[in-house]
Amino acid sequence: MRLGVVYAMVIIFFTMLLTRVYYISVNSNEYYENIAEQNVIKTQYIAPVRGLIFDAKNRPLAVNRLGFSIAIKPHLGRKKEILDAQIAKITNIFPDLNASKLRREYIKNDSPYNQEFINVVDFIDYDKFIPHFAKISQFENLQVAPASKRHYPYENLASHIIGYVGRANQQDMQNDPLTKLTNYTGRSGVERYYNMVLQGNEGLKRSKVNALNQQIQSLDTVMPTSKNIQLTVDLELQKFIGEVFGADAGSVIVMDLKSGAIIAAGSYPEYNLNTFVNGITQSEWDKLIKDIDHPFTNKLVNGLFPPGSVVKMGMGLAFLDAGVSRSDGYRCTGTYELGGRKFRCWNMYGHGFMNLNDAIRESCDDYFYKNSQKIGIDAIVPVLERIGFGSKTGVDLPNEFIGIVPSREWKMRKYGKSWFQGETLITSIGQGNFLVTPMQVARYTANIATGLNIVPHFLYSIDGELMDFTPKDDIFTPFEKRQLNHIRHAMFEVANHQKGTARRHFTGSLVTVAAKTGTAQVVGISQADKKRVREEDMAYLQRSHAWLTTYAPYEDPQFVVTIIVEHGGHGGSAAGPKATQIYNKLVEMGYINLNKINEEKEKKTKKTKKRR
Repeated sequence: MRLGVVYAMVIIFFTMLLTRVYYISVNSNEYYENIAEQNVIKTQYIAPVRGLIFDAKNRPLAVNRLGFSIAIKPHLGRKKEILDAQIAKITNIFPDLNASKLRREYIKNDSPYNQEFINVVDFIDYDKFIPHFAKISQFENLQVAPASKRHYPYENLASHIIGYVGRANQQDMQNDPLTKLTNYTGRSGVERYYNMVLQGNEGLKRSKVNALNQQIQSLDTVMPTSKNIQLTVDLELQKFIGEVFGADAGSVIVMDLKSGAIIAAGSYPEYNLNTFVNGITQSEWDKLIKDIDHPFTNKLVNGLFPPGSVVKMGMGLAFLDAGVSRSDGYRCTGTYELGGRKFRCWNMYGHGFMNLNDAIRESCDDYFYKNSQKIGIDAIVPVLERIGFGSKTGVDLPNEFIGIVPSREWKMRKYGKSWFQGETLITSIGQGNFLVTPMQVARYTANIATGLNIVPHFLYSIDGELMDFTPKDDIFTPFEKRQLNHIRHAMFEVANHQKGTARRHFTGSLVTVAAKTGTAQVVGISQADKKRVREEDMAYLQRSHAWLTTYAPYEDPQFVVTIIVEHGGHGGSAAGPKATQIYNKLVEMGYINLNKINEEKEKKTKKTKKRR
């Protein structure tokens, strides 16, 4: 019995041994062949050169400067004298490089498993490097390779649109392995939004090498690829709007109504994009983030402001949806009392009788107080949300904010408190917790002007292939579409009627403009104050933001110009002259054809006479 157990154990042992030998020699053959092949076939990945960015007329907005990188042979970390000698060769030729920094970079990336040369200098400009190229190439332990570096020829122009690239960190490399090769990734603007397009695809080079890692035979090469993009922005117009804005803080958007293409836009102040590519100093960073005008914030999509009176067209649609008649109105006396509190109209003496058209034209707060009280916040919020507030516009810029359309549900969720009637009143004139971005206001104005759901965008084409941004859905009900002409007429009177809040600021305009002004308070004003302090008498940071949103020509809407001047006081006076200059520039550049407009006017006049 015992002998049988011993035999059985011997048989089991040899069976297991033979099975293992079979697995290693036969089944694992392919596995070990692959390992052996890796030992003799070396694959080198080639980083793509980042795609270029052009304006609407093919002028370069983001390019790549050519230069060279320097790498040191691996496994010298423990050979301090040899490593220091290699670093000294580099710093003797380029004394502005820091030897300690180069050594740290080498030690950080040196590894017993690494057979590749280690990059210690990412980029030296071509003109600076080329006189020393031959000398450096002769050093056995150094390797020179072509390199590129992002460059923005116009520095701060359109900085918030273009954005910038920065050094890739560990998180970037985990999310996108290609950044291990390129070392850079888009950080803001279209550089970030279209990063996957611009960074391209890696190439590779396969070759046979011997045990000393020396190349024996080149096998094949796949070249890296990248794509260029063209924006809708016109560089000449972009420069002009920057000059028009001057030292003011705020933003401006010029949008083509035919396609939603943004042909110029600015968030001011701007900043030098090359600073971030080259490496920003602590003092430069401190200056940026401590500036009271917030140059680092992209106000186009990340600036949140109370909309003030520019929301009154949307409010008017909500009133009409709820059954309020356009001709019905109220007598404005300058104040409206609710719950023992007086809510003032901006005109302390009152506007007299106001219907919807008059109230938009003269921006009468009292009319909106009373009608908002009549229909309630629950009838207002769905209309405002449907026409674009409280949601993203879809513009191709990263991290777009959605703003806030205050409601019962929002307040309960945010603060755990009930809604008060007084909050409905201040919401109806775009104050209180109501917050929007300039891009939302521009899109909302475009929608009113066209009756469509416009998609604002900066991208025109990718490698010559045109992009389609045709509106995909409809945001206005059939009833609302029938009311839009009345809303548009009220906007026309804002800029052209003798009582319009912006009339005197468009007298020099070459085109007929439809507009809406807005004044967004940044500090509360006590109800005990019988007379409001003039904006110009307030401290700068206490002055209201000045809104102006427009479209033109009124007869044939082609462009939207939306402006906010931070702490500018009154929308008409702060932004009106700017809008006039921009529209006149659009005429000068041929974007608006006055002859064609005049011809259309004559045709309509003749048709009207025939009918009579």
